[in-house]
Amino acid sequence: MTAPTVTAPTRRRPGRVRGPLLYTVASLGLLVMSAPFLWMALSAFKTRKDLTASPPVWIPSHWTLANFRELLDQLDMARYFMNSLIVAVLVTVCNLLFCSMLGYALAKLQFTGRSKVFGIVLAALMVPGNLLVLPLYVLMTKLNLIDSYAGLVLPFAAGAFGVFLMRQFMQSIPDELLEAARIDGAGEWYIFWRIVLPLVKPALATLTIFTFLGSWNNFVWPLIATNDPGKYTLPVALATFANDPNRTVGGGNGMLMAGSLLVVLPVLLVFAVLQRHFTQGIATAGLK
Repeated sequence: MTAPTVTAPTRRRPGRVRGPLLYTVASLGLLVMSAPFLWMALSAFKTRKDLTASPPVWIPSHWTLANFRELLDQLDMARYFMNSLIVAVLVTVCNLLFCSMLGYALAKLQFTGRSKVFGIVLAALMVPGNLLVLPLYVLMTKLNLIDSYAGLVLPFAAGAFGVFLMRQFMQSIPDELLEAARIDGAGEWYIFWRIVLPLVKPALATLTIFTFLGSWNNFVWPLIATNDPGKYTLPVALATFANDPNRTVGGGNGMLMAGSLLVVLPVLLVFAVLQRHFTQGIATAGLK
């Protein structure tokens, strides 16, 4: 007679519990972080009755585009949108050009005072941006650049963060590759444009997203540097409209939500286009 076999109790692997728990926590965090955006997006399509309802209504009982139509009737959104687009695009292009050039010089070129220049870049990263508002305003005033696109673009044409980011990425490029190009007769401009920049596309995409986002959402400097309503950017125009005493409570809030949604959409579009390069840049930085 054979003795019955006793099987040891199976232990559940920690990974089988940890995985669903992490996904649950991450999903809850995503829901909390995205709740204000969802409220704004849904409120842009609500009627006045839904906007003033108590308790608040999340899903509109009747979807409407009236808030967008009233906003376009009361504000010159096309002009403000173009102002923001021109400033954001020019600031982004300037940062991509100047930050990549200086980053290449600090990473791959030997010149006197290179370490001191890099030290100045690191020191600039530690200076709060609000401390520079007053000196920049005095400088732009003396240069007669107030109420101009140049006054909105030049103070942010290059940033210490962009220089640091490009320098760190370009350091990972093998020096042997650049030396081989120099032996073949390639100049520094050719090496920079045709060899280095294609290899740092993830860094360029990352810098594009951060710079465009920061410039598009910039509020303090455009508010200070523009007195002419025709030069207002979208955030300044919406803030001015929000403080308008003639704005009605219900409909005005709906127009504000509609305007805020219009402000967010270009940023989401830029991130969607460059998302692949952005995530690739994060993965590459992690491997380093």
